[in-house]
Amino acid sequence: MAYLGNAPARSFISFERQVFTIVNSQTAYTLSHSVTNENDIRLVINNVVQEPGSGKAYTASGTTLTLSAALTNGTDEMYCVFLGRAVGTVNPPAASVGSAQVADSLISGKTALGATPADTDELLISDAGTLKRVDYSYLKGGDNTPAFSAYINSDQTLTDNTDTKGNYDTEAYDTDSAYDTSNKRFTVPSGEGGKYFFYARGRFYNNSDHTSQLVIAIRKNNSEVAKRYAFSGGTGTKIFHSMYYYSYDISCTLVLSASDYVEVFVKADDVSGNTVTFNGGTVHSEFTGYKLIGV
Repeated sequence: MAYLGNAPARSFISFERQVFTIVNSQTAYTLSHSVTNENDIRLVINNVVQEPGSGKAYTASGTTLTLSAALTNGTDEMYCVFLGRAVGTVNPPAASVGSAQVADSLISGKTALGATPADTDELLISDAGTLKRVDYSYLKGGDNTPAFSAYINSDQTLTDNTDTKGNYDTEAYDTDSAYDTSNKRFTVPSGEGGKYFFYARGRFYNNSDHTSQLVIAIRKNNSEVAKRYAFSGGTGTKIFHSMYYYSYDISCTLVLSASDYVEVFVKADDVSGNTVTFNGGTVHSEFTGYKLIGV
């Protein structure tokens, strides 16, 4: 009669046998193969087949064989025959599961994260063939953060011919809480050193028709690293005329380390000593910066 599936082998088969070294007063022995329970082996002591089960001659689980009574070395002999390897056990033997035994649904059937991972979320990577866990914070590096943008909420009156910090006191956004509105300063957070881009914009206003020198500058650690003039001196040229407004912007890239700070300073030098105003509002003023990636 034909079989469905694989035909059972009926020749060249033998059951594996394990001989134990008796240890006086010892009832627990280690099997060379994991078993589901004591019924997976036939235990023979002094050529007598023993009855398996709790309260009987022996029990077995995993690789542990437990006798109901200790034997004597030199007097007793014991061996077992493995009637079949364990199947359907709760835990497979260590390193016994290969890629062929794992279905694709192990991954595809799981719930998708559906959001940007948290910094402490872990991913698996192969490090020269060894699987390791790694926090997402070590891998993300794909966005331009830290990033911030601030503007001057209301007009700032400038003292004539005096370097004055731009009063960018209101945040539009600040990804890493690295911009301080109290001192109008961006400070590089710990571990975020690198290359950064900065941009500043503002509008000067004077209520009279006069010659002036206007300056806007970006400072790193209180040292100027970028500077722009509207007028550098001389006579006969009037910066402020007609509507009395003049808008300015400046940008630069900087290599920064943790704790470095960046600020914007302005100056208005009016030849007649008139008061100049640095206009507020998101349309007129902005100080923004972000970390560059891929450079």
